[in-house]
Amino acid sequence: MIGLVLTAVMLFPVYWMINVSFTRDQDMRADPPHLFPVDGTLEGYRAVLDQQLPYLGTSLLVGLGTVALTVVLAAPAGYALAKLRPVGGGALSFVLLIAQMIPGIIMAMGFYAIYLNLGVLNSIPGLILADSTIAVPFGVLIFTAFMSGIPDELTQAAVVDGAGRLRTFWSVVLPVSRNSIVTVSLFAFLWAWSDFIFASTLDGGGDHRPITLGIYQYIGNNNQQWNAIMATAVVASIPATILLIIAQRYVAAGVTAGAIKD
Repeated sequence: MIGLVLTAVMLFPVYWMINVSFTRDQDMRADPPHLFPVDGTLEGYRAVLDQQLPYLGTSLLVGLGTVALTVVLAAPAGYALAKLRPVGGGALSFVLLIAQMIPGIIMAMGFYAIYLNLGVLNSIPGLILADSTIAVPFGVLIFTAFMSGIPDELTQAAVVDGAGRLRTFWSVVLPVSRNSIVTVSLFAFLWAWSDFIFASTLDGGGDHRPITLGIYQYIGNNNQQWNAIMATAVVASIPATILLIIAQRYVAAGVTAGAIKD
């Protein structure tokens, strides 16, 4: 019973977001507030279709690009730390852990100075690279934990059959690392999809702004289009929700990988 009550409390903001997305502007300040969208309107969702689709497209490109770059960099690094055990591997793992503690705004300021000199401000590749700096350290740690649990006999058998390190990684390690790949990909996509700090700092005035900045354009000094804001938030939540539902069993296995040793 307590669990149901706590779940209801945690889900209430989601319900209220949906409720407000159907509420007319003149009903926003009703006292008491309407628990259901009385005289509901679709104006917020019409605003999404008319104004927010380019932002959603940009977020999708940035999210998929971040996933691709993160997996390409993190998977080989995790394999090297887990199975090749290079000199200084422990120190590198510690550095990756520390890197996740750096505040995003500090990284954003550093990227801004670099991008300004390189001329890549307000670009999709710039956002992908910036978002990947958050996802890659996490991805390396997840891959390292998972691949450490792969039996050495499996990789040694591939070596006996004549496979080199690259072939062993590609044909043996990656196929059995599906859970960790899905886990890293999901978190990388969610980080990129929900990013606001990098987007507002590195692409605040460009033509390729993500959905987080698309929502922000509805907020002004004297006017807040709350039904449009909430409708955009509802639509932006759909891809993340679908991915979480599809990938939940892989994520559970990937996050707990390496927690138990035989």
